[in-house]
Amino acid sequence: MRIAIGADDNGYLLKEEVKKYLTEKKFDYEDFGTFSADPVDYPDIGAKVARAVADGKFDRGILVCGTGIGMAIVANKIPGIRAACCHDAYSAERARKSNNAQIMTMGALIIGKELAKKILDMWLASEFDAKASPGSARKVNRIMDIEEEYLRKP
Repeated sequence: MRIAIGADDNGYLLKEEVKKYLTEKKFDYEDFGTFSADPVDYPDIGAKVARAVADGKFDRGILVCGTGIGMAIVANKIPGIRAACCHDAYSAERARKSNNAQIMTMGALIIGKELAKKILDMWLASEFDAKASPGSARKVNRIMDIEEEYLRKP
């Protein structure tokens, strides 16, 4: 599994902890920035990660900002992306199993590094299975249909 990762200045330190953890777990990832705690606009980094996932260059993405909310909003603007803000293991599991979210966002001002690892473990271990959950598959397909309706508008 290839993972794209990015953060703004508020999420920089937690992103660095996540990278260490991914390395320990032997996951292949690429860091899209930021590379310091200097102020940066999160939409630019969030969009880079989401585009890389949408283009199929990466299987999943992880984005970190102060709350996780802003990164989720920007990632969800990229066609084909389903991003979910996760601050507990259950929401991370459901993001994958029920919503087939390819991108998880976290808030560095909300969770600490140990909780982030637990959330990450659950999200990485969870898979979407359309056959096992046809109701979820139907809903994810409907989300994509709605997106397509707006992409077709002139």
